Amino acid sequence: MHQEIITRFNSLKEKQLSIDITRGKPDKDQLDLSNDLIDISIPTSSEDGIDLRNYGEPFGILEARRMGSELLHAPIDNILAGEQSSLLLTYQTVLSNFLFAEPTPWKDLKNPKFICPVPGFDRHFMMLEDFGIEAVPIPLKEDGIDLNAFEEVLKEEENLVGILCVPKHSNPSGEIYSDDNLQKMFEIGSNYSDKFLFLFDHAYLIHDFLPTPEQKPIWQIVSESDVEDQTVITTSFSKVTFGGGGISFMATSGHSLDLIKKVRTTMIICPDKLNQKRHVEFFKDVETVKSHMQKHAELVRPKFELAYSYLEKLPDECGTFSRPTGGYFITYSTSKPVASKVVELCKEMGVLITPAGSTFPKNYDPKDSVIRLAPTYVTKEELMDAMDVFTTSVEIAHFEVEV
Repeated sequence: MHQEIITRFNSLKEKQLSIDITRGKPDKDQLDLSNDLIDISIPTSSEDGIDLRNYGEPFGILEARRMGSELLHAPIDNILAGEQSSLLLTYQTVLSNFLFAEPTPWKDLKNPKFICPVPGFDRHFMMLEDFGIEAVPIPLKEDGIDLNAFEEVLKEEENLVGILCVPKHSNPSGEIYSDDNLQKMFEIGSNYSDKFLFLFDHAYLIHDFLPTPEQKPIWQIVSESDVEDQTVITTSFSKVTFGGGGISFMATSGHSLDLIKKVRTTMIICPDKLNQKRHVEFFKDVETVKSHMQKHAELVRPKFELAYSYLEKLPDECGTFSRPTGGYFITYSTSKPVASKVVELCKEMGVLITPAGSTFPKNYDPKDSVIRLAPTYVTKEELMDAMDVFTTSVEIAHFEVEV
């Protein structure tokens, strides 16, 4: 068997591949779905008479906020419409609390900490590092966070200020938080402190590509749990229309809403109201958004299914992989501590993969096991080569083949 693996390795290396599957980005065909947005004709005023070309409306135009209200199932008074990405609004939320949280700004706490389910989104960890906030990892389970671990951390650690989650098609392993898991998270967290922040980066809210378990609108569970003032939910059209050219939305209430308005009033003279209007005119309503996302699904699904077909051929003893029904990533978990070795081997054969450890705080995966794969941005042919390289690398690392 070893000789067959060595022959495959040498053959792939001779191809001199240059393939990058490090980031979960839409491919050209997906971006083309929104090309009409570029040239769409729009009025110069919002429906309530605001001149879209001028300053003002730092919290978004009425019709964009209404669309956000329909997407997040929250009252329009609790909705802010912003720019670019959910990550930007998430960052601004952390910034606002860092500077102005009550009764004590996070900057004045000794070693403030955020609970982060793992594996998680590398940019969330980078964001927290920017503020000197420690990310405390807890495991993810199939239906959401490990609630026992959540309770234990709250008992053991000091100055925990919140939890940061991707509650649907979790980045990178694809979990979908159950309604019960969310409700119990709110109960446990709010009992710990009525200032504990539940921060949800709902980046993949509408990114299903296979039949997906139902999830009650999170704001509904928030309202039922009476934690509106402690909760911030963000989402965006960053992977719906154009990367960096979409619009974003936030649902929150009370002091949390006051804080984000405070920092945005200073930081953002106004969002790009013309772009917000373009998106409203392009989509018209949420049902059209969902239809648009079905077109994305038709392009994304075959790439995931292709990736699965290669991973299924790996011997079970090598590891396990996630089968998300939406989002942009697959995780492979090696059974031995060889993830770093797998990534190195892939690079040697011309395929770049997100560095091992990136899905954990401080780039440290204690088991050196989790690898994130992003199959969307490359062509089918490139993906086939990339998966051939990846599976070969896993076998070399697992079976300790000398190459």
